[in-house]
This record gives sequence, C-alpha cells and structure tokens, in this order.
Amino acid sequence: MATKPTRDEAEYQTLEQSVHGEVLRPGDDGYDEARSVWNAMIDRKPAVVVRPSGAADVITAVVFARDHGLDLAVKGGGHNVAGSAVCDDGLVIDLSSMSSVRVDPASRTARVGPGATMADLDHETQAFGFATPGGVISTTGVAGVTLGGGMGWLSRKYGLSVDNLRSVDLVTADGELVRASDDENPDLFWAVRGGSGNFGVVTSFEFDLHEVGPEVLFGPVVYAYDDAPDVLAHYNRFAADAPRECSVWVNSAAAPPLEFLPEDVHGTTVLILLAFYAGDLDAGEAALEPLREYGDPIADVVAPMPYAAAQRTFDDLYAPGARNYWKAANFTDLTDRTIHTMVEYAGRFPTPQSEILVHQVGGAVNDVASEATAYPHRDAEFVVNVAARWEEPSRDDECVAWVRECHDALAEEATDGTYVNFEGDSEGRERNAYGGNYDRLVEAKTEYDPGNVFRSTQNVKPAG
Repeated sequence: MATKPTRDEAEYQTLEQSVHGEVLRPGDDGYDEARSVWNAMIDRKPAVVVRPSGAADVITAVVFARDHGLDLAVKGGGHNVAGSAVCDDGLVIDLSSMSSVRVDPASRTARVGPGATMADLDHETQAFGFATPGGVISTTGVAGVTLGGGMGWLSRKYGLSVDNLRSVDLVTADGELVRASDDENPDLFWAVRGGSGNFGVVTSFEFDLHEVGPEVLFGPVVYAYDDAPDVLAHYNRFAADAPRECSVWVNSAAAPPLEFLPEDVHGTTVLILLAFYAGDLDAGEAALEPLREYGDPIADVVAPMPYAAAQRTFDDLYAPGARNYWKAANFTDLTDRTIHTMVEYAGRFPTPQSEILVHQVGGAVNDVASEATAYPHRDAEFVVNVAARWEEPSRDDECVAWVRECHDALAEEATDGTYVNFEGDSEGRERNAYGGNYDRLVEAKTEYDPGNVFRSTQNVKPAG
C-alpha cells in the first residue's frame, strides 16, 4: 500500500502538475545547479525551484509562493553579488529557460527574455550591427543588470540600460501579467527602471538598439603601481574632457599572467586602464592618444576588436566559484585624497584576486534628470567598486573587513549614493541606492506589492 503524501508534498505535486516547465525539489537532478549562483559565499537551499517555460508558469509560481507564505526569490543570470537570486526554504523562480532574444532591425528594438545573458543579447544584436548598453561580463544576466540601472562600455554614449528600455511585461504580486511603458502603467515603468526586483517578475524586456561596431577600440594600458598616483590624477583630468564614445575604467589589481606582460610583473599590483571607444576607429586613436602616451606604461594592447569579443574579455577572470564581497561609492571627481585612499588600500589587498575598480560614468547617463527614472545617481562621474575575491571560507571575515574599511575611507570624499548592483549586502543601504527617489518607490511598492512578496532584493518596504 503506497504511503499517502504529506500535505506539503501533495501541494508541491499539484504545483508540478500546474507548471509546463520544471519543478525541482532537494535531491532532484538539476536542483543544485538551479540553486547555485555566481558568488560562492551564497549557499542557500530553497524548498522548491520552478523553471518556467513562459509567463503562465511565472504566474503560477508567484501565486503559489504568495498563497503558501513562502519566501520568493527570482534568478535571472544569478550574477548578483549579494545573492538575492536564491533563498532558504522558499521558492526560487529560475528564469534561465526564458532566454530568447528577438531583434527587429526595422524598429531597432530587441525583445529579451529574463533568463538571457549579455552574451545572448550581444550575439543576436551584433548580427545586425546593433547593441544596447549593459554589463561588461558576458555571463551577467540582462534582467538583473537592467533592473538595477545597467552600466557598461556604451553608457557614456547611449545611457544606462534603463534609459534604453521601452517596455516590460511583468507579473505582479497578485499574479497579474501587466505591460509597463511610458504609456501603460507609467508609474510602474518608472519604478522598475532602477528599483531592482521589488515590483514583480519581468518576463520580457524591450530595448532600443544603436549602431555599434562591428569593431571597437578596446584593451588595457598597464602601469607599474608606483606610478599609480600620478597616472590616476592624469586619468581624472583626461576623463573630464573625454568624448562620449570613449569610456575608460581603471583597475588596481594583481597583474594576471597574460602573454603581453613581462613574467616578473605577473602577480604584482599594477594599475590597468581599460580603454574603450565606440565610433570611428581613427577618431578613437586620436581621442585615446593623450591617455596612452602618458608616462611609461608596461604594456599597451589597445586595438580594434569585435564589440562582442570586448564584452567577453574578462569572463575568465570573473568566473563563478569564488567567494566575493563588494561595496561601491559614487564620485563626481577623483580628488587627491580619494586617489591616496585607493592606493593605500591597494597596498594591502587581502588576496591576489581583490581589486579596486573605477567605472567612468557621466556623458549620456547624466543627461537624464535624477527623478526621470528610479535610478537616481545622475551626477556621478565615477563609481568606485571595492571588491574582494577569495577561495577559503576561513578568510571571509578578513576579506569582508578589508572591503568595508576601504569603502568607509573612500566615503569621506564620495557622494551619498551607491550603485545597487555593486552592493554585497542585500539590506541596509536602500536609501543610498535609491537616493531621493526612495519615497516615490515606496508609493509604487505599496500599490503593486503591498504584502512585500518581492523582498529578496535590496528591499523597498511598502507603507503601512
């Protein structure tokens, strides 16, 4: 005589029968893969994972989690450093099966599924000579990058991902599929453009596309770290007048064992200027010349390459499986004091994989009013990301402490803002992340998710 399922098991069986995609429980093949994310610090074990095949499955999963009082997390690419894509003992919606990208060359738009990565998006759009701003690691999920703002090499020329978003289809907390755009549910559309995953599960993104490539100028210029204070000051001056086609990020990091670097440099701390230019290649050579000819670089391998290849350049250096902790701060200028602080903390990296990365912003990003989208930080010229990366769990406290100390020291010269996608803590920095738009986000949250069903991300709590 068969054992009668317990109530919970029976309910999960009903869920499985209602879903066209996969439903995974602990012990099932694929469960561990589905609960794994990029940051190895995150080891959470959900009660159930739903891999939807479409919006109908997403609706079913959201309603099931809500009605059964389960914590709910949503996984796109799983690349978020805070690990908000998974939860313990709750329900995870793993959107990886919904990864389609459909380009309309005539309207210069793309429809993108929430499980698509930047590699998926770049592959399809570059086939037509188009691209849209997004992350700079090709394994990053389009959904997470976009919902937090979305900055990349093209942002100075074309803005953030949210500035190129035309519409979304989204499943709300009450299980309704709605469309949000400037014309439909505009308050919700405003909120999802930088308000992270607080308002529902996006099942489709519609982006504007721009002519990019097929080749761009891209590559590192590497300096000995003794030259870092002088080169950083020169970079700050260069950035102030750089054309919008030009985006240069700067990394204080250990030199990787690459063939264009002398062997005696491998593993030593160096300053790496990552130069990018999207436009006429000759104009790019002229624009980058003041930067590339400054001082005495160890190596300069800036060269034309396909845009999609540039997007993949650092995938191996940021592969999944390591433990990571980040904190970020926004700056309008890299003062001498800020430069001194970066150099000081780079002198005591806790591990060889740790880094302090300066992202150049400005340009088209700052053309948009701070209240026009939920992403508020339209005055930032640089975002400085302090990142520790390590293997051994026994070093967690040491590495987290270094990041926090460096961030706190940098904060003395920073603005009040931070970039939500670069925050290793999922709670406690909401007002810094959402700035002056926080109260309006609370209004949208109260309307669309009064029960705070979508709370696994950096949470905006509803009123009441």
